[in-house]
Amino acid sequence: MYRATISADVISYTSLNEYEKRELEQSIHQLIDELKELYKEENFFGRLVQGDYIEFAMDTPTPSLRIALILKAFVKSLSYDVDKKDKSRLRYFNEHGIRLAIAVAPLETFNPQKGIIDGEAIYLSGRTIKNFSTSNKQKVVIKNTMYFCSSNEKLQNEFDIILSLLDTIFTRFSAKQSEVIYLKLLGLSEKRIASKLHKYQSTISQHSTAAGWLSIEKAVNYFENYFQHAH
Repeated sequence: MYRATISADVISYTSLNEYEKRELEQSIHQLIDELKELYKEENFFGRLVQGDYIEFAMDTPTPSLRIALILKAFVKSLSYDVDKKDKSRLRYFNEHGIRLAIAVAPLETFNPQKGIIDGEAIYLSGRTIKNFSTSNKQKVVIKNTMYFCSSNEKLQNEFDIILSLLDTIFTRFSAKQSEVIYLKLLGLSEKRIASKLHKYQSTISQHSTAAGWLSIEKAVNYFENYFQHAH
């Protein structure tokens, strides 16, 4: 039985000051609580490890792409002031937010109540992130920040391409566009988003269009339909 895991790390976490780190951690904890509530039926489990490393797991792969993109857009919406010594590293944080890998593979042990995730899926996603980590490197080179991995070669080839294309789209987002995409991925209408952000609906629509929402929505729907009918 295939389950899904998402492993992620915050890009250029060390470029944030202590206040920003605590604020980011608190925001991620709140997001995890929200996702637990939203995806209760899928047995969603999430945790923040060591401040900058995130692990999610769920019983079914179906919502995993949407959840990964919610996380990506959410972190990218939290941009920080670049008026610092280490401007280049902070620029990487503002541009990419996080690096993440979705894995669709078996999980031998998955017990959200006890916080136990063990098996091929978490090994695959975790290893992918560790291979591309920039935390201890002097020179930072970022080519891709979203990966799909699976023990099934057909799935690997098909969805890694989609993640790569979505990665390109997400890199271009401003913080404001990221916030709109994050809320749209949660299922909010443009009218509700406008009300929540105290903006005109036309402004939300402009952000949505400029960010490429139609392409994102198509990719997420394709992914969800694929896994809904895969069993």
